[in-house]
Amino acid sequence: MVLQFTHQVVPVFAARIACVLTAWLFMAAAVAQQINAGPYVPSPESVVADMLKVAGIGPTDFVIDLGSGDGRIVLTAAKVYGAQGFGVEIQDHLVKLSNEAARKEGLADRVKFVKQDLFKTDISQATVLTMYLLPNTVNMLSEKLQKELRPGTRIISHDYGLTGWIPEETRQFDLQDKIKISGVPTTIIFLYVVPAKVAGAWSSSLPSSQQRLQLELTQQVNKLGGTAKVGAREFTIEDAKIIGDLVTFRVPVERGKPLSFSGRVKGSAIEGTVETGGVRSPWSAALAAK
Repeated sequence: MVLQFTHQVVPVFAARIACVLTAWLFMAAAVAQQINAGPYVPSPESVVADMLKVAGIGPTDFVIDLGSGDGRIVLTAAKVYGAQGFGVEIQDHLVKLSNEAARKEGLADRVKFVKQDLFKTDISQATVLTMYLLPNTVNMLSEKLQKELRPGTRIISHDYGLTGWIPEETRQFDLQDKIKISGVPTTIIFLYVVPAKVAGAWSSSLPSSQQRLQLELTQQVNKLGGTAKVGAREFTIEDAKIIGDLVTFRVPVERGKPLSFSGRVKGSAIEGTVETGGVRSPWSAALAAK
């Protein structure tokens, strides 16, 4: 009786172990795939030059390169433009190679390279952030970029754009050097500017008028929309844009004479000007308390 019971249990037990091991291996592979930001594929030097030019790099900038490879982007930013910064790379030999290059070039006091998980890296110091990563990795970083980077920070992405973001500039060209790297000549450079967060209800008043202006702004990353209420009338705002902390939009109160607003976001306030009929006046708005 015991032997018969054992013969029945062993195959079932073994099958369950096999299922558990298969599930564990599958999960481990999935985790590894998420952590892996992609193979090391260097940007051609000419693309590096274009990326930094599009970003408008200057001596006051702090550049962070996610997936820095041999360090060429941060090193060029420091050597050519006088910027500071650091690169994040997961491969030991590339980190070592980059830091050695920084020492040889006399740039070690301005740049450094670290082995670190780019998803866990503090990027809040960046005024410019660059990346050449797989498209899935780029989009997995989207929330982190919005949360940690300050309004006005420029993001340069090589070849793969950020889903849901509207680029301020896109450059596309063919490059023979790219064929050796990726098999295709097409190169795309995307420039984004991190927007301030302005979604919500804002209260203001129109210049030289007793009428209150109530704004209800909606925002999807750097896509801005919403409505404006002037007295009992409600309008859909037009040509709404947000670039860094700069907000612009129009309210079509009168036919042919819209109110054109422009202002800088300063915490829970917007301060700027409003123009209509060629006359410009100071304007401000306050975010309604939740």
